[in-house]
Amino acid sequence: MNPAQRLVKNTSVLMVSQILGYVLAFFYSIYSARYLGVEGFGVLSAALAFAGIFSILTDLGLSNLTVREVARDHKLAGKYLSNAFALKILLSIATFILIAAIGYLSGYPSEKSYVLYFITLSLILNSFGNIFNAIFQAYEKMEYQSVTQILNNVLMFVGIFLAIGYQMNIVAFAFVYFMASAVSLILTIIICLWKFILPKIEFDFPFWKAMLKEALPIAVSGIFALIAFRVDMVMLEFIKGSVAVGWYSAAYRLMEALLFLPSMYTLSVYPLLSKFYVDSHQSLKVSYYKSFKYLTIISLPIVAATTLLASDIILLIYQSSYSESIIALQILIWALPFIFLSYVLGSTIVSVNKQVEVVKITFITMIINIGLNLVLIPLWGFVGAACVTVITEIALFISYFYIVTRHVCFISPKKILIRPAIATLVMCVFIALVKINLFLEIILATVIYFVVLFLIKGFSQDDINILKRVIGKEIKE
Repeated sequence: MNPAQRLVKNTSVLMVSQILGYVLAFFYSIYSARYLGVEGFGVLSAALAFAGIFSILTDLGLSNLTVREVARDHKLAGKYLSNAFALKILLSIATFILIAAIGYLSGYPSEKSYVLYFITLSLILNSFGNIFNAIFQAYEKMEYQSVTQILNNVLMFVGIFLAIGYQMNIVAFAFVYFMASAVSLILTIIICLWKFILPKIEFDFPFWKAMLKEALPIAVSGIFALIAFRVDMVMLEFIKGSVAVGWYSAAYRLMEALLFLPSMYTLSVYPLLSKFYVDSHQSLKVSYYKSFKYLTIISLPIVAATTLLASDIILLIYQSSYSESIIALQILIWALPFIFLSYVLGSTIVSVNKQVEVVKITFITMIINIGLNLVLIPLWGFVGAACVTVITEIALFISYFYIVTRHVCFISPKKILIRPAIATLVMCVFIALVKINLFLEIILATVIYFVVLFLIKGFSQDDINILKRVIGKEIKE
């Protein structure tokens, strides 16, 4: 199977699991929001954001480093897994103590504290799972990662509905997150032991030092990016309260749910980019160009359609108590194309060993984000936070694009953008003129977009040939 076929195969496997996972997450998030109410949903969302910012300290870039190095040499799998696992134990203990201390000093009520503790433990367990998933990615066996993702979402779905059925409080919802992560981690370890290598715990301190030296630039940039991506909810909680977080989070969750598309694509392409950096610079440039093109084609119609249909979407999903979330969704969704492209740009930068350059960029965008939130949240509340998110993602995209242009190649966004923009415009005319059932309207709009894009040659012959080869190969297998 050639690299293009492997890429599409792995992306397809992840797509199936991610679609199933997000369908389940879609329903348990909706019913969580309805059951807990705007304020309760805001408390849960703030805990996820707060713990999420600090949870990156449990990894410090070790998972990304493991993917990169093991993809280049599979013989290193045991060394990286054993030492990263041991190091994560110490990092996780320190992270939990830090979060618990901050929660205590902030004067959280007992209920909010328990929610924060369980969410923190859940994210710590997910971090351990990521180091095993790094091995699956490096071997380009994404189906194993998909299995654990599906299990986690099934457990979340069942757990949330049991909590609602038995009319439990918000702490029970947080406990569901913890239990789902624990069971998923156990399955991940079993798969790694069965199919790959026996996980061990090694305390090779010189190797730890070497790992951290390579991984820390990835980690630091990740910390800055995560703060810029999550701090708005934490600041909303302190400045405007849980109700504002609930309205904002309802819209944010919908936008965030769409990130499975660039996420699964990047998980598949990252090992290939790392290999091509060593083996073939031309293949690296082609993969980067194709990735930029495909993510642009996918993101543009989503942004336009969501903007036009935001009211119908919010009222259908969350009902009238979340009507304030409509404007937040219409603003937030414009961050989506820049986030999509930043995924592949960021992976390309790390794959060519230029992660140090990302640190400065992400630090600057973090400062911009915090500064603007301090000004706009007191003035406009969650609407201000939504505007800041869009501005931050645009700044991050421009910076990443500049770095990749310097070290890989230049891509003309205008050249890639023209045909998808024309197809999107035609689709928008259809949405504006035709008012039918929401689901049917979305399906027809999607068909119209891709038909128009095909007719105006938005897909090259090379794109079509790759798709034909992959489909033919998959049928034979």
